[in-house]
Amino acid sequence: MLFTDQHNELRRTVARFVEEEVNPYVDDWEEAGIFPAHELFKKMGNLGLLGISKPEEYGGLGLDYSYEMVLAEELGGIRCGGVPMGISVQTNMATPALARFGSDELRAEFLAPAIAGDMVASIAVSEPHAGSDVAAIRTKAVRDGDDYVINGTKMWITNSTQADFLCLLANTGDAPAHKNKSLIVVPTKTKGVSFSPRLNKLGMRSSDTAQIFLDEVRVPARYLIGREGDGFRMQMMQFQEERLCAAMLGPKGMERSIQLTIDYAREREMFGSTVLDNQVVQYRLAELATEVEALRSLIYRATEDYINGVDVTRLASMAKLKAGRLAREVSDACLQYWGGMGFMWDNPIARSYRDSRLSSIGGGSDETMLRILSKIMGMDKSKGL
Repeated sequence: MLFTDQHNELRRTVARFVEEEVNPYVDDWEEAGIFPAHELFKKMGNLGLLGISKPEEYGGLGLDYSYEMVLAEELGGIRCGGVPMGISVQTNMATPALARFGSDELRAEFLAPAIAGDMVASIAVSEPHAGSDVAAIRTKAVRDGDDYVINGTKMWITNSTQADFLCLLANTGDAPAHKNKSLIVVPTKTKGVSFSPRLNKLGMRSSDTAQIFLDEVRVPARYLIGREGDGFRMQMMQFQEERLCAAMLGPKGMERSIQLTIDYAREREMFGSTVLDNQVVQYRLAELATEVEALRSLIYRATEDYINGVDVTRLASMAKLKAGRLAREVSDACLQYWGGMGFMWDNPIARSYRDSRLSSIGGGSDETMLRILSKIMGMDKSKGL
């Protein structure tokens, strides 16, 4: 993928923002179990970073998706996984369908303030019994005059305790599972919306995550995104951007883990030499660096296809699968060379080890990616994804 001066200027802006406004505070946010989304997003909104590919008439920059990938790649330089995940929910998970299919009125009311950083958004799809199996959700939205009345629950929802609105997937009819769902904007201050305490997670500690309960929640029918019954298709389209973004968050952090390990292994002495003097360590780290670069190239190729209007379900699924597995492999291999120090909670590789585990689960598990690929390759003839 060829980068212009405009791409490079964006890269410098994001890198500077990460080093000045995020990394100095990451340890405190990890300890607190939450980062100040409204404060941070407002700073990003002021720089135009929350609406890079969104329509200009709603405050976006109107650029193609390659610029979103530059943002995601540089967010990978944040020294934890929770903060970039929370940002990417705002930019690439909760707002793409709203930007593409929402009415002018709906976009003015919710998309514009999300782009400006005045509202925090969440994507509310997963449920306790329906994570990767999106078709199995049970939350219902029943039409009642000019409103929808919503009942159900959502689980593992990123940004949820700070969100101003949800992009919520619900069943709105009795048609087959892939044709009875709709995406609906639900303001979180609506009567009947409540939250569990923040969930105590293995990793992604700085990202607030909770279960959401919806009890007779009434919202105007005009909060429907696009057409009723078209929600599953729109969510699958959102997944393309979500999975490309999730994959692109990985390479820079993996490279940092490798370099930190090289630096530490160069100083750590064992049996009369340093750990890095061992050829097996050198070769393993060089191999991992090669894998990271190959992943980056795959994501760049998928991004080029995407901005040219090609269906990238295959490449996005491959990138998501590879990113998740490689993140686990890099953090595990690097931690080993740190020895006992790598097992300490505050060690940067230990944090990467914890955070990276979610990448093979969230946004579609490894097995879901493999099932999608098996269908594309003509091997799996079963129904569903």
